[in-house]
Amino acid sequence: MESKKHMVADSLFTVITLCVMFLVNLFLVMQFDTKTMTPMIFVLGVFLISWRTQGYVFGIAASFLSVLAVNWAFTYPYWEFDLISPECISSAAVMLIVSTATSTLTTRLKQQEKLKAEAEKERMRGNLLRAVSHDLRTPLTSIYGACSVIIENFDNLSREKQLLLLKDIQADSQWLNRMVENLLSVTHVDAGKVQLSKHSVVLEELIDALLVKFDKHYPNQTVQVEIPEEFVSIPMDPVLIEQVLMNLLENAVFHAHGMRNLWLRVERKNRHAVFFIEDDGCGISADRMASLFTGLLDSEAPVDSNRSNMGIGLSVCKTIIKAHGGELKAGNRPEGGAQFHFALEMEETDHVEQ
Repeated sequence: MESKKHMVADSLFTVITLCVMFLVNLFLVMQFDTKTMTPMIFVLGVFLISWRTQGYVFGIAASFLSVLAVNWAFTYPYWEFDLISPECISSAAVMLIVSTATSTLTTRLKQQEKLKAEAEKERMRGNLLRAVSHDLRTPLTSIYGACSVIIENFDNLSREKQLLLLKDIQADSQWLNRMVENLLSVTHVDAGKVQLSKHSVVLEELIDALLVKFDKHYPNQTVQVEIPEEFVSIPMDPVLIEQVLMNLLENAVFHAHGMRNLWLRVERKNRHAVFFIEDDGCGISADRMASLFTGLLDSEAPVDSNRSNMGIGLSVCKTIIKAHGGELKAGNRPEGGAQFHFALEMEETDHVEQ
């Protein structure tokens, strides 16, 4: 289907371009009685067709059609074909060389762009899998540990303790299944079609769940939270947004050298909830800012199984926020330190500010 669409589009472009070139030449001849520009104008048309269309076919076809048009309408005897004239043969040779050279260059450029896009997709996928490996390993370890406790101490465990462990296994399994589904959808970044499972989430509940998870990993790091007092509900995929926020907080813990304070703020601006993650650390250097969301930093960072700082990479965070209709941005605070922020559209309620 796509190839047919390209074929139709290229055919239309070729026909329209040749018609325009013919009419331009006809206008020049009628108004100024000059044919000196005729070959160059048709060469320009052949160049544009070869550059714009796929492959060699349309460029070569345009070359021959241009030669026929010049020979028929703009070369004596007019409105007749004289295909063996030196002018006709030389024009055909020049236009054929132009179309072939242009088509070759454009084909190579398109192939290089395609290879680059494929490499970028693979890098993103690899970076995603690498980045979340620790987060996926954590619930698996918890599930394995709980199962081992039940098996080894089955006769000694009370029914209540067994049910508690089984509930933990169920919760970790559900979280793991949900995360895998979302990660699979995130890998479709090449098509720009990240499929989300969105539903209304209360802001306070999201932040509470995030802080509980963050405190388990970093009990010595306090997060100063500022959220609106009024009820705020946001349509989102809570697992992915929680992962984005977790990653941004973890980045501050491990990369904001000299940090004393870490803030998580949410402000209401018109119909949007704007999330801010800020610190008073060393900030982001200009060199690092240039490649902050490319995934290069994430891929260069060593994997440390003793700390849960991998989360999901900043490049994937940006993709997730983009799939939610927002944009993840980074900068430095005037007072010192880094700031990340993004906005999500809130659910329409009577409490939303106009």
